[in-house]
Amino acid sequence: MGVASIETTLELWASSLRDSKARMRRLFTQERVAASAGQFLDGLLGAERRKTGWTRAEAAGDPGPWRQQAILGRGRWDADALRDIVRDYALETLADPDAVLVIDETGFLKQGKASCGVGRQYTGSAGKITNCQIGVFAAYASRHGHAFIDRALYLPQAWTDDPTRLAAAHVPPEVGFATKPRLARQMIERAIAAGVPFAWVAGDSVYGVGEIEMALRRAGRGYVLGVNATHGFNSWIGKPMVAGTAEAIAQGLAPAAWQRLSAGEGTKGPRLHDWAYLELADLEADEYRPGATSLWTRGLLIRRSLTDGECAYFTTWCPAGTTIETLVAVEGQRWAIEDAFETAKNELGLAHNESRSWHGWHRHVSLAMLAFAMLATIRCRANAPPSPKTLINLTRTRRRSSDGRSRKSAASQPASRSDAFSQLTSSPGRSGDAHIRPLRNAHT
Repeated sequence: MGVASIETTLELWASSLRDSKARMRRLFTQERVAASAGQFLDGLLGAERRKTGWTRAEAAGDPGPWRQQAILGRGRWDADALRDIVRDYALETLADPDAVLVIDETGFLKQGKASCGVGRQYTGSAGKITNCQIGVFAAYASRHGHAFIDRALYLPQAWTDDPTRLAAAHVPPEVGFATKPRLARQMIERAIAAGVPFAWVAGDSVYGVGEIEMALRRAGRGYVLGVNATHGFNSWIGKPMVAGTAEAIAQGLAPAAWQRLSAGEGTKGPRLHDWAYLELADLEADEYRPGATSLWTRGLLIRRSLTDGECAYFTTWCPAGTTIETLVAVEGQRWAIEDAFETAKNELGLAHNESRSWHGWHRHVSLAMLAFAMLATIRCRANAPPSPKTLINLTRTRRRSSDGRSRKSAASQPASRSDAFSQLTSSPGRSGDAHIRPLRNAHT
């Protein structure tokens, strides 16, 4: 892995910020509105811990938060168009045919009853039922990095059954009730329609349901989706006899059925668990995709904790012959969206939305997604190994600069500041990636 110098990294920051603003410029009919949107992005990337309208206005030099609020509410621009811009921008750097599309949800704690979609509902962010909004997200995870590429606000039935409430929050009339798995399926279908390259989908037990499984089988994509302990599994002819709930099957496995494998690098090293994989059936792909000739395997993947023995269960669909190591690696990519939620909420103001409308939520979240995609792009490019041509040019430059110097003077040169900065930018983050973030107390 290469490491960019401080000069190169700052140039990447400046060029990437200009590029991000230029990409969303076409969404606005007036230059002043586009400038306010650019300042909104500056505020999300700034050093302030709270990305409120007032703090963003102060950073932009505005006397009040009105321009910042107008971007989310009174302005006329398409948040879904920005979502597509973010997706295409992220894929320019992160695209990989073996990538994993990770589906998950996160909560946004709120007070009151006016914010669109708010209600008392369970969120893993708080670990309990509380007053909040729920957003369903799709993150793209590849060997190059990860970024959000889609999002949707979940509306509980208490909202969709109340036309007055929907109108007050400016919810489009065509929007009706959709379960979280339905929202996830729509995101997957949008990604496929847009030509997003990915081979797998991963998600927790909320999304291990039939409609997502069938959609992915028809699309020729593999999956590792969480299911509950009570989910039933049965094997077919040609496979070892398996029948019962996921929990009962796990309890009946022999010790030799388990393997200790890592699901990826964490902050404390490899994330080790004991794993078991059972192939349940081999099925012809043309059963779901007319004309397809490949063979696919349906299976059950089980993860067991090394500390307390607690198990998690996953329904799988993969090309025949796929190894357990591959399936474990796919499941391990779910950390990418958790890392993205943490970074976007703590650093980029994802949870600091102050608007109450449907459009305000999607606009704010899409702008935060753009900020995260920009960071992912900078991180990937800053850590990319230099090309052979660059290495040759650097070698020639060093040789020319050393002409006429004695070995003693050349050996006595102090370490450059660039080398020191390289060590900082290459230090591992939460899961081994170098987190490239703006300098604190400095204007973007």
